[in-house]
Amino acid sequence: MDSMVAASPEEVPDAVLVIREYDTVRDREAAEAVELSCDVGARAGTMSLFTDPLGDPLCRVRHSPLFLMLVAELIRGPQREIVGLVRGCIKTVSCGAAKKHPSCAKHRAASIYAKVAYLLGLRVSPAHRRRGIALKLVVRMEEWFKAKGADYAYMATEKDNEASLRLFTGRCGYSKFRTPSILVHPVFAHRLPLSSRVAVLRLSLADAEELYRRWLGATEFFPHDIDVVLANPLSLGTFLAVPSACAAAARWPGAAAFLADPPTSWAVGSVWNSKEVFRMEVRGAGLWQRGLARVSRAVDWALQWLRIPSVPDLFRPFGMYLLYGIGGDGPMAAEHVQALCRHAHNMARREADCGVVAAEVAECDPLRRGIPYWGRLSCADVWCVKRLAEDYGDGALGDWTKAPRPPSIFVDPREF
Repeated sequence: MDSMVAASPEEVPDAVLVIREYDTVRDREAAEAVELSCDVGARAGTMSLFTDPLGDPLCRVRHSPLFLMLVAELIRGPQREIVGLVRGCIKTVSCGAAKKHPSCAKHRAASIYAKVAYLLGLRVSPAHRRRGIALKLVVRMEEWFKAKGADYAYMATEKDNEASLRLFTGRCGYSKFRTPSILVHPVFAHRLPLSSRVAVLRLSLADAEELYRRWLGATEFFPHDIDVVLANPLSLGTFLAVPSACAAAARWPGAAAFLADPPTSWAVGSVWNSKEVFRMEVRGAGLWQRGLARVSRAVDWALQWLRIPSVPDLFRPFGMYLLYGIGGDGPMAAEHVQALCRHAHNMARREADCGVVAAEVAECDPLRRGIPYWGRLSCADVWCVKRLAEDYGDGALGDWTKAPRPPSIFVDPREF
């Protein structure tokens, strides 16, 4: 947690609005009430996705190097009410690759790093919206970002969240930057078979870090502290998919030797246990929808050898596994990514309360076609960015907000 942020009182009609740092002791219940009053995620008819932080409103930023949560408190005489909140974190990430000599291998490309802030979890109670509270929270959080030396700030929202996009692009000075997709696949009762042509290996922490730094180190948003991410207990392992007949499948040579002489196609990915951070729940479903889902699960459990797709129980709190750090190379790389997704699914099915496996990838990522998903559970995101600093530590970067769209991005699981 970062040092204290002074409260900022502002006059509002018949009350005083104070923007201050979240207090873990006195504010937890009120902050949870604000969170639960706001519906989050895709909507279909009257259904909405709600998120439960499991008693920890800081859960989505707690694992970041620097983080802060602010609350908006409305004071009317002796009465105090928390009506809004926002979270923010700061980390050092790659903004792309520096130019290199043509003779250099592409996995040796030097990364350009910048200090980047992420603003997330902006919530305002429905009864107090359209009063400028969200804008005040964003402004105060950006002040903290600047004080900590952040070069850029970015946020993410659903593509159809017009209110959020209007606030950030219209009033806060952000610009649309990247358009990744969150691809979600349900966890079935039956095990998904892996192709006999592909072998899945589990990498050691040292090999995983080296492979990631060498291969994905110049990918946008790649965290400089990838070693900390991989060593987090919530990271359940890094897995490499390779052709079953290749030498690496029989005897692992180490990350450096593997990249020096890789097989024709391969893929890598890591699994993050988000269900220990928060739970989700779909509310507002009709009895017939719940009934059909229940029947599909019963059939799947009873006749697993038929591999009949079923709808998981999303109508009560469920958890999620996230496949992150997806990368690879070769003409069959997407097939190897599919093997990793199936492996992650089979890990998740051993957990009774894990309902889905998700991945977030760039819109134009060629590996995307290897990720299975259900369109009704998935959504398109928009990442918006804002330049905060007037000068930069790395002169080769220029203005990142104007950088062309890359084929892939790295999604940090700590703030997913």
